[in-house]
Amino acid sequence: MAGYQSMIPIHEREQHVIAAAHHILKALGATKNLSDDMRKILADLDVHLSIMNGHNESNGGGGIVEVEKRLKRAEIKVLSWDSSQTMIWDSGSREVSEYLGAVVEIQTVKQSLGGLSLIENGKVKECLYRANSVLQMAMSRLEEELVHILLQHKQYFEPEYTFFHSCQEDLVYDESFVSLEDESVEETYQRVSSDDVSGEHIVDLVHPRVIPDLKSIANVMFASNYDQEFCEAFIGVRKDALNVVILAMEKFSIEDVLKMKWFTLSSEIKKWIWSMKIIIRVYLASEKQLCNKILGEFGSVCSFCFVEIAKASLLSLLNFGEAVAMGSLRPEKLFHLLDMYEVLSDLLVDIDSLLFEEVSSYVRIEFHELLRKLSHYARATFFELRSAIVSDTSVKPLPRGGIHPLTRYVMNYIKALIIYDHTINMLLEDQDMDCSNPVTELENEQQVSSSITSCALACQLRLITSALECNLDNKSKLYKEDALRYIFLMNNIHYMVQKVKNSDLRHFFGDEWIRKHNGKFQQHATSYQRATWSSVLSFLRVDGSPVSCSILKATTPKERCKEFSIAFEEVYKNQTQWSITDPQLQEDLRIANLKVIHAYRSFLGITRISDKHIKYSVDDLEKLLLDFFEGSRRPLRNSHRR
Repeated sequence: MAGYQSMIPIHEREQHVIAAAHHILKALGATKNLSDDMRKILADLDVHLSIMNGHNESNGGGGIVEVEKRLKRAEIKVLSWDSSQTMIWDSGSREVSEYLGAVVEIQTVKQSLGGLSLIENGKVKECLYRANSVLQMAMSRLEEELVHILLQHKQYFEPEYTFFHSCQEDLVYDESFVSLEDESVEETYQRVSSDDVSGEHIVDLVHPRVIPDLKSIANVMFASNYDQEFCEAFIGVRKDALNVVILAMEKFSIEDVLKMKWFTLSSEIKKWIWSMKIIIRVYLASEKQLCNKILGEFGSVCSFCFVEIAKASLLSLLNFGEAVAMGSLRPEKLFHLLDMYEVLSDLLVDIDSLLFEEVSSYVRIEFHELLRKLSHYARATFFELRSAIVSDTSVKPLPRGGIHPLTRYVMNYIKALIIYDHTINMLLEDQDMDCSNPVTELENEQQVSSSITSCALACQLRLITSALECNLDNKSKLYKEDALRYIFLMNNIHYMVQKVKNSDLRHFFGDEWIRKHNGKFQQHATSYQRATWSSVLSFLRVDGSPVSCSILKATTPKERCKEFSIAFEEVYKNQTQWSITDPQLQEDLRIANLKVIHAYRSFLGITRISDKHIKYSVDDLEKLLLDFFEGSRRPLRNSHRR
């Protein structure tokens, strides 16, 4: 370009300059107000003309003297604030305007002097040195003003902790469940809601009225090539502000997370979920808007500042999530893992929108990688449940034949699990699902018409309950009394059926499963009746049919009535201690036991035994049967004989 200008004749160049000057004068005549950019250009032109005029004079000092005066005025303004403890932006708009004007004046002088030969003019060299020094001083002051404005005018947004203050405990298998009511077990797990921070919530992190002030500082510092200093100060203040937000989420190393007790880890995971949603959807979305308002005109610098502000907090959160996905496979972790996976999956759109630039691509990739790790770990933890059920062994039977803690745990676990049906089916869809059970054959899937009952989750749930049934069958063999074994199986199968029938589990198991397990329950009830009353009722036979060895000595009706009473008392002593907690099941078994009453009544009516030889009347037995399955030893009530 310079070579091209030199080829133009001098008089022709002068004509161009004269024409441009006329054009400027004409435009100024039609302009009532000058913008800041126009003032700067005209001031720059004025300084340049002064310097050129000084070089054309014989003594070489006329123009530079005027430039020096202008530099001196600007220098005095900057120096007057250098030692002041008062902040310029707290002193009114006039002081701000004058200070910025002085800085612009110094910039103009410096730029104009920079194009001249320093060797030829010592005065120019001196002025340029002074301009650089005072400009550096002004930049330091503007940096302080920037930090002051950001701190004094930051705005607080304090979202409530929506869930991790919950008093509910997590669903962890423990023998203490045996002493809890079922409702307490059902409520031990409470799903983390994903709707408390849904969508993007932009807030003003700095008061809107100071945005123009921050932009003016940015413009002046960038124009003076102090963009790095501006960015460092801006990033430092905003990064600290973001760190305050996540104080609830302590920074843990991977080793710290792996060593955490489950109660502590569970609490930290809940904080992590809250922090992820709040930081990404509120703070970072708002932070990016703030960066755009102040630095949007500077292109990639804006993106760089945003990433530098955000990355420390984001990477800290990601590191915690990665540490969780490295721990041991424990079934109680699954709910939190699914919460983490769902939240992160839901936030990917926000992340890709916030970090779409190349400068932030590595952070974005880390998010996608953590999502992949969480999906793998959640899937492995899901499959661990069935393995844990199979490996759960006992060396002694559960007292009183009640509902085993494992049964409560598993059924309430899978009931809570179906809330995540969409997510789990998505995680399992790529797996080679085999619905065949290596232990217990499942119902014929052709009988299941619902699409829900044939999904991957439904298949796995039925495999889980089949493993539970097999485990319960093994546990039932620990009982010495056959009747108590069947009470135990009845209690637990009935509990499983009721859980399925009275909840959304029914959609996943299907009516055929319910019918089949009702059939199993009836089989156990029949086996219980046979094991309990067969030998007792044998004392009441009067038709000459063969009798068991236990009644060979009881040949007369009177003796057989006595032996029946002894046998009944033994059953009473045992079965009043046995436990059936479901009222309807308890009533059904008591009604089934009434066949003993019918047999006893018939025996007394046929044999016509004297009342003095009858220890219990029919009414006595009916009342005694009402004491069965209460779970505590009861003394025998007095007979009708006194």
